[in-house]
Amino acid sequence: MSTEESGHVYRLHSTLELPLEELHDHLDEATYPDGIADVELTRRNNTLILKADAEDESVSKYTPSAQLKASVVENRVYEEDPEERRNAFRWEDDEEEEIESELVEYAAFKGDRETVLQNSLLQYEMFQVLCDIAQQSEKGTLTAISDHDGDLEATRIVDSEVRPADVEVVEGPRDSTGQSGGVNWRDNKFISD
Repeated sequence: MSTEESGHVYRLHSTLELPLEELHDHLDEATYPDGIADVELTRRNNTLILKADAEDESVSKYTPSAQLKASVVENRVYEEDPEERRNAFRWEDDEEEEIESELVEYAAFKGDRETVLQNSLLQYEMFQVLCDIAQQSEKGTLTAISDHDGDLEATRIVDSEVRPADVEVVEGPRDSTGQSGGVNWRDNKFISD
């Protein structure tokens, strides 16, 4: 397949989080969309970059392909829900046992399109990779409007579950030639010449 554009992502908002270990496992076993040979994962401090490796070898190595960007955050994960444990042990014993926990690194794909999905070459294909990741994430939401082969598509994935979504066209802000509801200074009875 050539790398000519098969789609474009117009709007995207993500609050996805999944354990870094699960992301690594998913990428090791993933099947990528046509056009992507592989996804390279790079970590720089607390930032993850997932970069598309194009199947098309005629693409210059200097042409930036689409990439997903995530931050690495640490969350404390408890062996059992601390609130349930507190409620279960409301005895006269004032001394509470410490609940087993560990710090787990999470990949957080959070933000709008330019923050999470960057560059246009293979953009729609990397969006599909992000949708696959969203279906692995037990926490967070992915919403988007994209164009695939000339058709607008709405995407909504909540806590790993694909939900119904529609594209809704609404009237945006009026341009400067229309009536914007502001004051017309030229024809104002309170201002005299």
